[in-house]
Amino acid sequence: MYDLIKKAVHDDEAAIAISKMDKDVCEVVDAISELSLEDAMKLGMQFKRFPLGCDLTEVVAGTCASDLELMDLLGNCRLSDMIGSPIHICAYAFSDIGEKFGMTGLEVMQKVHEIVDVPLDLDHFGENGAMRLPKNISGCGGECYNKGPAFTECPRGRIHERLIDKELEQKDDKEEWVKLSSSVAVNVTSEQTGDGHAAPLREAVDIANLAKKYGRGLESIMFVGDGHDEVITGFEKSIEIGADIIVVEGGPFNRCENTTEAFAKTIAAARILSPGKVVATNGAYEHEVRAGLRTGLNMVITGFPKNHHGYMCGYEPGTARRGKFGLPRIIQIINEEFPNRGLPVQKHDLLAIATAVKIVGQDYVYPAKIGDYHVGDAHWATLVNSRMYQNIKLKHTLSEIVDLADGNTISLHGGRFISWVIAKELDKYVDEIIISDVDDWVLKNTVDNLQGALNATVIAENDDKAAAESADFSVASSTMISVRDNVLRKVPDALTII
Repeated sequence: MYDLIKKAVHDDEAAIAISKMDKDVCEVVDAISELSLEDAMKLGMQFKRFPLGCDLTEVVAGTCASDLELMDLLGNCRLSDMIGSPIHICAYAFSDIGEKFGMTGLEVMQKVHEIVDVPLDLDHFGENGAMRLPKNISGCGGECYNKGPAFTECPRGRIHERLIDKELEQKDDKEEWVKLSSSVAVNVTSEQTGDGHAAPLREAVDIANLAKKYGRGLESIMFVGDGHDEVITGFEKSIEIGADIIVVEGGPFNRCENTTEAFAKTIAAARILSPGKVVATNGAYEHEVRAGLRTGLNMVITGFPKNHHGYMCGYEPGTARRGKFGLPRIIQIINEEFPNRGLPVQKHDLLAIATAVKIVGQDYVYPAKIGDYHVGDAHWATLVNSRMYQNIKLKHTLSEIVDLADGNTISLHGGRFISWVIAKELDKYVDEIIISDVDDWVLKNTVDNLQGALNATVIAENDDKAAAESADFSVASSTMISVRDNVLRKVPDALTII
């Protein structure tokens, strides 16, 4: 495995071979541990490229804290929605706010669900539903992150305290929380020697099963720990419970001598091992965040003032403490690492992806496959369970697009995932499908993948005009407005799907 992974740093064919094979966690972690930091970063970015993974970079915002006013929570959620940042729901904080205002935690969740369109990511949720924590934890000042750099337990020696009686009072609401969510996070760090940091694995398994029951995305939170044995355990337990998204926590839970290298190598391994091809962090010092972004990190969970995620990402020891507004800092860090990219993902980007998902239909997207690859990734699957997705009005359904495509040779302009599904549906009726895309990487891999999955002859063409001239009918198969407009300048008669 080491030779293949070493080759995959620079070789597309080796990376594709790895993406298609069954992977042993130990072998992947061991192989990456032998790489230099520079090669590990290159490997991670290689596996973030289409169609091997997901090339989005986004910020998820924790909008809540137990001592917020309800009005401030709702305002934070509206602001997060306006910029297109999915909302990370700390269930204990929603419940604490609800208690203060004569509501249940679920009623607070319902209020948020009614006013935002972005996906809702549920966390701090256990076998009794919303976890309830004592004030010394819910109002924690963040000593572990502020003191740094490495702890096996809370610096104050606390265990994972819970107010079980309060949890049981609202246990009947448990499934309703999940129904309102797009994804659910569980924690496997108790299996990585972090039993003082998280609930026992049985609770993660219970909630994982509930998330799967309702078709919600599942995130598994693990930490870097010792950088090897504990990383292996984290990946194995995450995969065992059926996680779609891997969330890697560094900060004080990265006990390695070289924390930058250990964090980057864990992200690189996650890029290969994550079933849903989405890799996130919920806690990482600034140097880890930057290294993670250079290694293919998709998602940084950050937060508004008083939310614990506000200080857990993007700050260094001595500056990381409760009250920090992490969201703008993380946005700035992302833009320093990837200048002039228009990152992180914004609401119009989410709308374009959600529209693509709605066109192709839930049955076609991840975890479904066409050929050797999932259609989209865990991002696509979680968008299905958002109000944004529910409220989209389509110009054409998938069946209408296929009915309108008249002829025996059809050109699809835009080679990403939506074209795969249109091609799959057209395959029943046509002999030739031309895929046109200006990105040679996208074009080659799309055509290679489709040719093995379809009966029609699949032809590559990187010039839109030439593709249209060879076809009986053309479809601008992108939900990105800028891509659609660019296609129309060259192929004015192309059918548009938005």
